[in-house]
Amino acid sequence: MTKPIDPMAVDFRALQVLVRVYRLQSFTRAAEDLEVNQSVVSYTIEKLRGVFNDPLFVREARSLIATPRCEEVVTEALDMLARFDHLASARAFDPARTGGTITIACNYYERVIIIPDVVHAIRAQAPNLKIEIVDSSYLGHDRLLRMEADLLIGPFEQLGASFYGRKLYDDRYVCMMDPAHPMAGQDLSLQDYLPLDHVYITYGGKWKSRYMAELDRLGYDLPVAIRVPSPAGIQNLIEGTHLIATIPERLSRKIGEGLHITACPVPTHIDIQLVWTARTHNAPMHKWVRELVFQQCRMITNQWD
Repeated sequence: MTKPIDPMAVDFRALQVLVRVYRLQSFTRAAEDLEVNQSVVSYTIEKLRGVFNDPLFVREARSLIATPRCEEVVTEALDMLARFDHLASARAFDPARTGGTITIACNYYERVIIIPDVVHAIRAQAPNLKIEIVDSSYLGHDRLLRMEADLLIGPFEQLGASFYGRKLYDDRYVCMMDPAHPMAGQDLSLQDYLPLDHVYITYGGKWKSRYMAELDRLGYDLPVAIRVPSPAGIQNLIEGTHLIATIPERLSRKIGEGLHITACPVPTHIDIQLVWTARTHNAPMHKWVRELVFQQCRMITNQWD
């Protein structure tokens, strides 16, 4: 074990290095993100090991794994850094002068529909603010709690008092098929819809689409011809076939060019939410980013509705 070091030798910069290594699970990536030499990161982590009398990170195979003590320290460090940042922030927040990093967790839908406009708006108003987009999969809330993301965007519920949330907009499901499909050009009834050859998006098998949950509630089984993990490229599967995919309407407008789109007969909808935790709730930069996301989504929906 590294020789203990006086805790007063720790400064906020050292804690920032620790948090970055924890989030990125890599000394090299942390050094690149902080724009310092990797030796600086290694030296800082070695010093912190002495301060906390713990290895903080261990290697298993090719992965860098945080110890329980490291997770405890990172949780407290994030709270300290957030409170100090709030204390040191100017009374009037100026996006043009702000730095730092904002990490947004989302999936394919949000990366196609929301993220481009949000990123462009952030870059235009806060050019020094770094942006990291990470996959939320079905683990979005866990990413927030593990400090791997600052914001979560998607069809997620808040799930308890640990989270704050704000609804961005509603979406609905539509059916996407080839224009030569026998049912193209007709209004689908539930009886028409159920026996068709469906492409089902599994989202990794851990999250069920709202329309599938509603069919389960109503007692219907949907015959699935093909299962895919994501909507990415699904239009290429459908083209020239009798397959049908049920996807959110706004996504169909982005990827469904040349295909026939009709309303889904399953009576349900999708709430797209913005979710965050108390860690960033009062931070001026994060409040500004959340408002920007909300305003960009309003502009998107106004353009399409």
